[in-house]
Amino acid sequence: MKTPRDLAHHMRDRQDRRKVDDGFVRETFTLPRPEARKRAEGFFARYPKAAYMSEVERWRELPGDQIEFTMKRLRSAD
Repeated sequence: MKTPRDLAHHMRDRQDRRKVDDGFVRETFTLPRPEARKRAEGFFARYPKAAYMSEVERWRELPGDQIEFTMKRLRSAD
C-alpha cells in the first residue's frame, strides 16, 4: 500500500468479497430514540418475526440521543 487511499480501496474490496448472499435484506436507520422505536415496531408489524425471521441485527447509541440500527429480514415469507 502506497497511500491511505490505496489502503481504503483494498479494505473496501476485501469487504465486498466477504459479502455473502445469505437471503436476508438489511436496512440501516439513524433516528432519534422515540422515532427509532416506532420504526422498529413498524418493521416488525410489516415483517413478522415468525414469517420473515426479522430482527435488529445491530444497534448503537450516537450523540444527541440518536440510535443507529440495522434491521434484517428474509426476502420473502414462505
